[in-house]
Amino acid sequence: MRRAVFLDRDGVINRAMVRNGKPYPPANITEVEILPGVFEALVALHDAGFMLIVVTNQPDVARGTTPLAVVEEINHYLENCLPIDEFRTCYHDGADGCDCRKPLPGALLAAAQQHGIDLGESYMVGDRWRDLEAGTRAGCTTIFIDYGYDEQQPESFTFSVKSLKDASTLILGEILYDKH
Repeated sequence: MRRAVFLDRDGVINRAMVRNGKPYPPANITEVEILPGVFEALVALHDAGFMLIVVTNQPDVARGTTPLAVVEEINHYLENCLPIDEFRTCYHDGADGCDCRKPLPGALLAAAQQHGIDLGESYMVGDRWRDLEAGTRAGCTTIFIDYGYDEQQPESFTFSVKSLKDASTLILGEILYDKH
């Protein structure tokens, strides 16, 4: 069985556009800014044997406010810059009733089945309650990157950190500790 780190996209890998205390995805490729320490964090996790899978909700496609091509362009750009194994993008809105939209764990469960991932030995890193809820429902250890957004906060998570770099240090430290 493999281990994975599931990652939200906006706010974890690239900077979320915060307006009135709420995070939004970049509107286009020119707004994409990879956060400091992300490249090094992902390389370290990948080198430790983790599969890196981005699990992102992009409901603005279903809402008609962001073209599918823009989301795919951003994903493709990030995939080319970073050691990411796979993107699992939900383009649905909440009313669509799909199981791939976080907080439901469908995208994580499908990835686990396809790639032979042990969810109990895997992590979900996110900056919003939906990310952590999906990780919890899938049976992953959850790591909350807390930016203090003015919105619903996660009800539960395993760890809280300030960045993906901090999350990777925590994950890699847990692995070293577990081996001794």
